[in-house]
Amino acid sequence: MRLLLAAMLTAAFAAAGFAEDKKGITIEWGGLKSTTPADWKEETPSNKMRMAQFKLAKAEGDPDDAELALFKSPGGGTVQANLERQEKKFEIPAGKKPEDAIKTEKIKIGKNEAITQDIQATFLKKFPPFDPNAKVTKSADYRQLYVIFEVKEGDSTVLYSMTLLGPAKTVEKHKKAFDEWVKNFK
Repeated sequence: MRLLLAAMLTAAFAAAGFAEDKKGITIEWGGLKSTTPADWKEETPSNKMRMAQFKLAKAEGDPDDAELALFKSPGGGTVQANLERQEKKFEIPAGKKPEDAIKTEKIKIGKNEAITQDIQATFLKKFPPFDPNAKVTKSADYRQLYVIFEVKEGDSTVLYSMTLLGPAKTVEKHKKAFDEWVKNFK
């Protein structure tokens, strides 16, 4: 009888719009924490440089899911050098100016000054990624949201960064949740 009553109450709450509150995964990054949206699927990082990695479901009509990866880079160069490195992963389509395809903005993440970079262009996917002779596959109309900031850790400066990369429509589908997630790092 109790099980039947519990099932009926669960069904009634669901019908009324009260669904179980699904939680994402709490990520610690740069000494700060934020919980991902529940629909982001955690994956095993594809290489040792990645702290964490997630798959974000593709938008209808897009060929691929988006990928979100978080990095910690002790001795990873300057913020500017990393921004330039991200730009080199893309080819600006003919007739489009770089300033139309690449936008940067300063934001705060916790108490840290950070920079966001939004690139929409043709992605130059290399495999293997760090091989100078790697095969390059061009993926048109891709978008990457990149966030980077520095943290002083002891005598060193460490760079923390993340990329959300995928087909432009898929990245746009997740942009609001991504922005909210980044804003919630405390």
